Amino acid sequence: MTPPIDLIGSRSQTTGDSVRQGEPTDELRRTLQSTPARIIALGVLLSVLLIVSVVVSADMVSTRKATHDRLLSTTEPLANAAQNLYSVLSVADAAAVTGFISGGIEPESVRDRYIQAIGETSDHLVAAAAGLAAGDRPSTRNVTEIARMLPVYTGLIETARTNNRIGNPVGAAYLSEASHLMQSSLLPAAQELHTAGVENVESTQRAAVAPPWQAIALLLVTVAALAAGHVVVSRKSRRTFNPGLILAIAATGLSLGWLLVAGLVSSSATQRAIEQGAEPLASLTESRILAQQSRTAETLLLARRDATGAYDGAFAETMTRLGELLDRYTRDGVEVATEPVAQAVAAREAWINAHARTVAALDRGDYTAAAVLATGPGPDEATAQFAALDQALGEGIDETRAELRDNEFRASRTLSGLEPMLWTLLGLSLVSLWGGLIPRLREYR
Repeated sequence: MTPPIDLIGSRSQTTGDSVRQGEPTDELRRTLQSTPARIIALGVLLSVLLIVSVVVSADMVSTRKATHDRLLSTTEPLANAAQNLYSVLSVADAAAVTGFISGGIEPESVRDRYIQAIGETSDHLVAAAAGLAAGDRPSTRNVTEIARMLPVYTGLIETARTNNRIGNPVGAAYLSEASHLMQSSLLPAAQELHTAGVENVESTQRAAVAPPWQAIALLLVTVAALAAGHVVVSRKSRRTFNPGLILAIAATGLSLGWLLVAGLVSSSATQRAIEQGAEPLASLTESRILAQQSRTAETLLLARRDATGAYDGAFAETMTRLGELLDRYTRDGVEVATEPVAQAVAAREAWINAHARTVAALDRGDYTAAAVLATGPGPDEATAQFAALDQALGEGIDETRAELRDNEFRASRTLSGLEPMLWTLLGLSLVSLWGGLIPRLREYR
């Protein structure tokens, strides 16, 4: 006979088992909802927020300082070396053509100018090569092209010079070939190198001109979270002030304030480096290149006795563009190199007048007078006016470049001590945070 089933007893046993199985879960829930657990969770959350905000801030500061340092050490020197490289190549070519126009043995001063320009070309070529980035293939190709073709050019010039001294007409052919090589290969490569350098300077500055708003915002959120955490802990512990949390708020607030001030000062210096340095520097550099192109056109006008007006037209075109750049410089309110620019404007006008006299002499068939007007040593002739213009533009370039580098150095120096300070204050904030929370946790033992 089957014994009767005790439904009441079974139900009671099942209920008891369920209660015993549910007790650990309920206890865990009660533990997680307890004040100590909430304080620990708050501490962990604030710690993570502190670490993330400082890591982001330190990374942004480090990256920005590295950007300024890279511009000062490689990017800007490469652009400057490329500008100087174009200048000395133009001077060398103009001196070589001037020596040919003189006929026979060229003046010693002209020969010395040519030799000096070729020597400086090698120096600036080395400086440009030293500033090349590892992956900058176009600039590397241009430097290689100049280094490869420069010996060919000087060889053609020496052959032309030798034939010219003995009165051999073939010298003109060698000079023409050398000048073509300069105009079609060497100078375009130098100009491309300079253009790339200027673009790199501009892009580098744009990357560093805005304040680190993301890092500032993140630190601001962290300070607000610490303040809210202080309010919560104060209410739970029924104490108005928690010294540890207050110190953590102060340390993080100091990080925020220092980052804000340093970021704004650095950005302001970078902005000035752009407006009073990089932009006018690019304008003056282009002006100098145009002046040198005008001088090349003027000397070739005589060397090739051009009757088509091509070289005279090239001279007029480049001088017009030069005038536009100088006029814009004076209108833009640039505070740097105002005196050299004023001198350049005056020299340009005087040179245009001297060139007009040269063209007039050629038009009436007086080649000797035209050669004297274009290459002679007189103070009112084209050579002196070009030299005055080139010198004024060179001084302006030096002043604006100094303005650019001074402001970039100031921006870098402002950020130099910020990163280690951020890490130091992070450590102080974390220690202070838990130094304020742990005593409150001990009260619940």
